[in-house]
Amino acid sequence: MRTEIVKRLLDAGCSLMPDDIIITSGCVEATTLALQAVCRHGDTVAIGSPVYPTFLRAIEWMGLKVLEIPSNSEGMNLDVLDYAIRQNPVHACITIANFNNPLGSLLPNERKHQLVELLAKHEIPLIEDDVYGDLCFGSNRPAAIKSFDKYGLVLYCSSFSKTLAPGYRVGWIAPGRFLDKVLHLKTLLNIATASPTQLTVTEFLTNGGYDRHLRTLRKVYARQIAKMLDAVGRYFPHGTHVNPPDGGYILWVVMPDGFDSFKLYELALNEGISIAPGNIFTLSDRYRNCFRLNAALWSEQIEQALETLGRLAKTLIK
Repeated sequence: MRTEIVKRLLDAGCSLMPDDIIITSGCVEATTLALQAVCRHGDTVAIGSPVYPTFLRAIEWMGLKVLEIPSNSEGMNLDVLDYAIRQNPVHACITIANFNNPLGSLLPNERKHQLVELLAKHEIPLIEDDVYGDLCFGSNRPAAIKSFDKYGLVLYCSSFSKTLAPGYRVGWIAPGRFLDKVLHLKTLLNIATASPTQLTVTEFLTNGGYDRHLRTLRKVYARQIAKMLDAVGRYFPHGTHVNPPDGGYILWVVMPDGFDSFKLYELALNEGISIAPGNIFTLSDRYRNCFRLNAALWSEQIEQALETLGRLAKTLIK
C-alpha cells in the first residue's frame, strides 16, 4: 500500500519513500494525529476560513485555539496570514489547497511555495489535507504543497474516501520530521489500520483499475458541476454568485448581503432538501449569506430540488 501511494504521489510532485508514509483510518485520523503531534493544549492553529467543520470541531475538542484566516477563490490570504503570525503565537496551520472544502478553490503553485516559505521562516508546521487533489477536471493533477517542502514541516494527509470508497477508511499521512511522533501516537490510538481493506485497495491500485476509475470519475464530476452551475443560474435569484471550481464536487454559493442561509436550510428541510448553511463553516458570525451544495450525484430529482431551492431563496431576498 505504501509503495503504491508514493508512486501516485509523484503526480503531485512529491518524491517520498514508503517508510515516509503511515497508513491511517481515513484522512480525519491523519489530520487529528498531525494536530496531536505538533500542538499542545492551548496552542493556536491558523486555518483558512470558511473551513471544513470537522477541522473546527477537532481543534476545539483538543483544547486548541482557532485563528481563522480569510480565503477567496485562490485560497488562503497569505498577507493576512503573515500579519497574523507576527501579531499572534501560531503553532500550526491547516489548509486544503487543492479544491478546498467548501470554497472549491485551488491555491496556485506560486502561492503554495510562498506559504511553505512563510511558515518555515517561523518554524510553523503545516498540515495539508489533499483528499480532493485527484479529482481535478483537467489532465494534470495539481501539485501538493508537500512538493515544495524542503524542511520537513509539511504533514501531508490524504485518503481514498473521496475518490473510491468512504467506508473503507483507508488514508495516510507523510509527517516529515514528525514521523516518529505520529507513529507513536498511531500505535497508542489503534495500533494499525485494518489490513483487509488495505489489501483490497492495493489490488485496485496495482491492476490499473484505480486509474481507469479516476478518469471516469473526473469526467462525471465535471459534467455534474456544470449541470449544477447551469441550474443555479436558471433557478436562483439575481445576485447569486458561484465560482466554478476546477475539480472536486463542491459549490460555494454566495447570496446577496442580508440573505440568511440558515433560514433557507430550515425551509429546504421541510421540502426534504439538505444544504450546508455558511455559519457551520466558521466560529464567527460570518458567511450567513453563503451555503455549500454537493454535486457528487445528479438526477432529475436533484434538478427539481434545485428549482425548489431557488424558489425558496427568492422568498428570502429582502
